[in-house]
Amino acid sequence: MTDELTEKLHHLPDKPGVYIMKDAGGRIIYVGKAIILKNRVRSYFQSSRNHSVKVKTMVSRIADLEYIVTASELEALILECNLIKKHRPQYNVRLKDDKSYPYIKVTLLENYPRVFITRTVKKDGARYFGPFTSSAAVHETLQLLQKLFPLRSCRSLETRRPCLEFHIKRCLAPCTGKVDSEMYLNMIRAVCLFLEGRSQDVIEKLQQQMLEAAENLNFEEAAILRNQLQAVEKITEKQNIITGSGDQDVLGLARSAAGTCVQVFFIRSGKMVGREHFLLTGSEGENDEDVLIAFIKQYYNQAAFIPREILLPLELEEQPLLADWLTEAKGGRVLVETPKRGTKKDVVTMAADNAAIVLNEETDKLKRQEAWTTGAVIELGKYLQMDKPPIRMECFDISHTQGSETVASMVVFVNGEPKKSDYRRFKLRTVEGKPDDFKSMQEVVLRRYREAAEPLPDLIIIDGGKGQLSAALEVIRGVGLAEITVVGLAKEFEHIFREGISEPLVLPRRSQPLYLVQRIRDEAHRFAITYHRKLRAKRNMVSVLDHIPGIGTKRRKALWDAFGGLAKIKAASVEELAAVPGITKPAAEAVYEFFRRKPGE
Repeated sequence: MTDELTEKLHHLPDKPGVYIMKDAGGRIIYVGKAIILKNRVRSYFQSSRNHSVKVKTMVSRIADLEYIVTASELEALILECNLIKKHRPQYNVRLKDDKSYPYIKVTLLENYPRVFITRTVKKDGARYFGPFTSSAAVHETLQLLQKLFPLRSCRSLETRRPCLEFHIKRCLAPCTGKVDSEMYLNMIRAVCLFLEGRSQDVIEKLQQQMLEAAENLNFEEAAILRNQLQAVEKITEKQNIITGSGDQDVLGLARSAAGTCVQVFFIRSGKMVGREHFLLTGSEGENDEDVLIAFIKQYYNQAAFIPREILLPLELEEQPLLADWLTEAKGGRVLVETPKRGTKKDVVTMAADNAAIVLNEETDKLKRQEAWTTGAVIELGKYLQMDKPPIRMECFDISHTQGSETVASMVVFVNGEPKKSDYRRFKLRTVEGKPDDFKSMQEVVLRRYREAAEPLPDLIIIDGGKGQLSAALEVIRGVGLAEITVVGLAKEFEHIFREGISEPLVLPRRSQPLYLVQRIRDEAHRFAITYHRKLRAKRNMVSVLDHIPGIGTKRRKALWDAFGGLAKIKAASVEELAAVPGITKPAAEAVYEFFRRKPGE
């Protein structure tokens, strides 16, 4: 412990606040709160006999600490939540990948609001629903909403005529004024109620609006509302009554060797309307109470909706404090309870059982993943008679069209999984216009290995048969890499050709090593052909712009750099085109008119 750190420990105040632990590099590794900072922080540096392995490891890395005094424990809790969300410290219990959780956004401040998926929550007047753990589930929900409510999905309302969505009755075409704004906003209110899980409220409002439309002889609007009403009623029939009434979140906790899972049941107006499970990291060595407290803080610090009651699987020492914090966040009373008996207890038990099922599935998934990746790597090494498993593998592929735009790709797999940050692509120089896969392969492996750049692979895979393998070996051995195993993979039947062995190695069908080799080869092919198509598209784009008066090489490049593709250049306005450096107003008008000229003009 440094003298500076010792001095800070001596001057800790007897007040509530938040403490921030840092390592030697200044990185925040832990954030905590305390009723009395002096007692809590000093406890870490006293006898380690009762500390978990995790805490001992963390304390050994602490090089500095900061603290922020607050007026109350509640303020400390709020600050702690915000700091954990911002810094995601290594030793705090954290929601797994919580930065990427998707939300459903309703843009209430637009004249005709949109509903779409987002991963960023802003204070912009919109309503957010979530977080959700599965983006696939969010897309399914949005598809369901599109069937229930004919919402607009376009970003812009600037159009002269309605699109296909209107003609197939999936949109009311607010872009052309075919729907009254009040009717559209009523539909948005129903969407928000539906996303809150208040299906019964939606039904009542739709019934009322349908009757009013019929009384006003607006039969077309009444028919639209009737269809929505019938669809929502079908959905509501599938929801189970759980607790009779009220809005509740029910939390279930399960832990195993696979990790920690919290299952959340969403009960709205007494009916189960959905559920989500959340996996936590950094929970090793923590007791159940601390894990659950950490989850509640992080989840409800970013939740779009807080119910009036939250049911827990166990008693928490901070339960009253959490209730006060949630009450303040919601703006209304929130009860945090641990039921002992009855229906509520049964629902909590059901949530815990479901959390345990998720962990069992996660365990099976990890086993499959291990067999699919590291297990396959070990087996492949045995088939190739290597001294050690090929942890790092690099695979090369060539792509061209009759010798033009010849490119090569190098993909990298580490422990059986792609490492995309190490991928490379090459625009080949020596064979342009003359298709020669052997020379192409020699050029690319020479450019990769002539400097013997680290890290070097354990296995090099050449996409091709004996010819490509021989060409590549000539270069690889020529630059002094004698120990690396190099194989060729025939495009048909996945026969593996090895150096100095005439007969190919045939991996067993349906074996994990074969599937691994196929994945690597397919990824190399995908990466190469994607680059080839990009260059070909760029060349084709250039040929189109060549026909526009006033657009030469420099302006052509400026347009490409600014917009990145022909479609965006076509869609750009004159003002947007003229804003590109080097593009004058007459040139911008020429480009704009060129793409809007009718055939034959």
